Amino acid sequence: MQLDLIHISISSQQLTGYASGRLLCTFPISTAVNGPGERNGSGCTPRGLHRVRARIGAGEPQGAVFIGRRTTGEIWTAELARQHPQRDWILSRILWLCGERPGFNRGGSCDSQRRYIYLHGTGDDQPMGVPLSHGCIRLRNSDIIELFDMTPVGCKVQIEE
Repeated sequence: MQLDLIHISISSQQLTGYASGRLLCTFPISTAVNGPGERNGSGCTPRGLHRVRARIGAGEPQGAVFIGRRTTGEIWTAELARQHPQRDWILSRILWLCGERPGFNRGGSCDSQRRYIYLHGTGDDQPMGVPLSHGCIRLRNSDIIELFDMTPVGCKVQIEE
């Protein structure tokens, strides 16, 4: 069954997925360490209604490393993370978001798509339930793969404090 709504709660650091009003999944997440906000360069997680613009990474192995939305051929390990401590790890799958509210999260200096706001996997060493991202919504790799498989392009994503 495919989701038609993903709800992100910044305050509870939780994602819930729905199909026709029925709860299908719940996952712990990690949103921005800088809190909520829409401005370009803020490092904040944007609020409001979004939709999934693109699904990236179908068929890639769990832990596949992405840079610029392309796989590098690497698979995340703790050792790889130690070798590249400066990287913001985007792993396994990407659900790229597009804001739906012009002037708030779409267009100008507040455009979620141009800010490259994703739902994506992260390193196994990163805690969930704690805001630590640079604006994106991070999930465990197994969780983003499960979510990705249920989420079509165009799925609504509501992000709330």
